[in-house]
Amino acid sequence: MGLHPVSEANEKSPFGDLSAEEFYDRHGVSHSSDFITNSRGLKLFTQWWTPRSPSRPIGLVAVLHGFTFESSWFVELTSILFAESGFITVAIDLQGHGFSDGLTGYVPDINPVVDDCISFFQSFRELHAPPDLPCFLYGESLGGAIALYIAIKEKSRWDGLVLSGAMCEISDRFKPPWPLETVLSAIVNFIPTWRVVPTRRRLIDICFKEPWKTKLALANPRRTVSMPRAGTAYELLRVCEDLKGRFEEVEIPMMIVHGGDDAVCEVRRVEELHRRAKSEDKTVTIYPGMWHLLVGESEENVDLVFGDVVEWLKNRASPRG
Repeated sequence: MGLHPVSEANEKSPFGDLSAEEFYDRHGVSHSSDFITNSRGLKLFTQWWTPRSPSRPIGLVAVLHGFTFESSWFVELTSILFAESGFITVAIDLQGHGFSDGLTGYVPDINPVVDDCISFFQSFRELHAPPDLPCFLYGESLGGAIALYIAIKEKSRWDGLVLSGAMCEISDRFKPPWPLETVLSAIVNFIPTWRVVPTRRRLIDICFKEPWKTKLALANPRRTVSMPRAGTAYELLRVCEDLKGRFEEVEIPMMIVHGGDDAVCEVRRVEELHRRAKSEDKTVTIYPGMWHLLVGESEENVDLVFGDVVEWLKNRASPRG
């Protein structure tokens, strides 16, 4: 059995042949969930995992999923890893994703989504975490972009930031071969929800290197596999351009992990983030040959990456003075 719980999954279920409760028991974690209502009247699904060890949790990790994904399935397995490593771990389904309200896969404006996350994480911390508990952000892909916005807006509230395959620039290997921005700007004001945006390759096919993990992703009944909506695609491109001008505003400790052969989010841009960020404690590791979603690699490589991530978090999980 590998370090990461994904080693126990199969192509039909993230929990393999076990029920969810049996899986939590096996990993020594407790699971809870709830719906919150945001300022726009949308019900958003939230869930959290806590270590069952009698010892005090060593920190809190707030997890942010990527586009077309959710806080369950693969992301839940990573959250379980953090929880069994001693961290209270909390996650939210962004609007239009997973069990949350909203048109599927439609994110026309990232700012209220960021505010949803900030509001929920703050209320969760007040209810479930001691005030001196170190708190970290972990974001994958689009979730990495959201985590960056949170880290910029709330510099003093977080003790560290881990970015995995972060969306700081969408790769030309994924975009269509024609000027996407020009076409989108002509469409987005008229039919922003239209699934009009083709890509060079299907997103699912370039996320997971292990074929059985692609099958597991496709088995998720709540996963979006269609083409991006015009309004969403336009906003994601805007977000990348906006963040590119704000890298110096990142000041908290930061760890970047990224696949060297990521065909979705550009490696060079996270390397630039690492160079320009004002964080005194910052590290970037580019794993040669790995793809966009690092949890989609072989068991050996998954354990390598997430062993590095857990070690980084533990090394910085000392109580605040």
